[in-house]
Amino acid sequence: MKIGNVIGSGAIICGAMVLSLGGCIVKRAESAGPAQAPADEVWLTDRQVRDAQIMLGNVAVQAVGAQVVTSGKIAFDDRRVAHVFSPVTGRITRIVADPGARVKKGAPLAIIESPDVGNAFSDLGKADADLVAAEHDLARQKDLYEAHAGAQKDLETAQDNFGKAKAEMDRARKKARLFRGGAADAVTQEFTLRAPIDGQVIARNVNPGAEVQGQYGGGTAVELFTIGELDRVWVMADAFEMDLGKIRTGAPVSIRVIAYPDRSFAGKIDWISDALDPTTRTAHVRCSVDNTDRTLKPEMYATVSIAVNAGHVPAISRNAIVRMGEQTVVFVYGGDLPGGRARFARRVVAVNDEEGEEFLPITQGLALGERIVTSGAILLSGML
Repeated sequence: MKIGNVIGSGAIICGAMVLSLGGCIVKRAESAGPAQAPADEVWLTDRQVRDAQIMLGNVAVQAVGAQVVTSGKIAFDDRRVAHVFSPVTGRITRIVADPGARVKKGAPLAIIESPDVGNAFSDLGKADADLVAAEHDLARQKDLYEAHAGAQKDLETAQDNFGKAKAEMDRARKKARLFRGGAADAVTQEFTLRAPIDGQVIARNVNPGAEVQGQYGGGTAVELFTIGELDRVWVMADAFEMDLGKIRTGAPVSIRVIAYPDRSFAGKIDWISDALDPTTRTAHVRCSVDNTDRTLKPEMYATVSIAVNAGHVPAISRNAIVRMGEQTVVFVYGGDLPGGRARFARRVVAVNDEEGEEFLPITQGLALGERIVTSGAILLSGML
């Protein structure tokens, strides 16, 4: 009786222990979270999504290939610039205009002491005297011939000499007029080099005391001054052969330079070369750009974006793409899991990154309407 009671009591105790242990197992099973994410997925809570600044977008039809991007260089507008050379050989005695100065057409730039000036006016005087002598001789031979006191041969010789003297006089007068245009002084043999156009002295390549070679002296003349206006400049770009079919005269362009990375300059195409460079297989494209504040400088390198007719194809944001080794991947939003965590699955895709800037055509791996990560994809790739 007593043993039975003990056994019964023991059975009750064991039963209570089993029930208690079973209760613990149930509670642990209820408190355990969902399974771990697969190797190619990332699961995030709402707070983690907010902290990582994850943003989503749909795969949709976008306008891509709307720009052709190439390189270029800032250049003068040739119609608004003058390269000034010296017409005489001599020595610079004084500089009148310094770089940065604004000058009017005809304003003095430099004073050149040159023997060419004296020679020119000396030739003019000699030609004038020779012409007068030839004219007198011709008149005399005419009188003698008409009086039958002179030979026809002498008259013809006098006529030939007069023609030669007149031609020499014209040559000497034109040369002297060229020097007079530069305010040459026959006494001091000084020549004043003057500005051929209104504008700003952009460059000066000579100093007082320097010897200069004249354009008409038979040597190699050096550019002494560059005068022009920079309120409008050209951008000379190179368009590849495969892009020429898209580019049109009058198309708007956007210019960026290294000196001002956060600023773009607007312009338009006003000329496309009709021939390709045989080495680079590119055609020169000239863009006219407003430069009222003179920010752009000639010889600056530039990135030129040319607007072209866009094609509408399924595309994704360039920011959605992550390069992982040799693979191009995006993260696709797979909805919310039990427990409130968002599911993001890595997917290998193929895109055409030769077209478009903001959006790239998708060629494989995604369907229209799928939601993908457009901001924060780099962070997700680091969590795999």
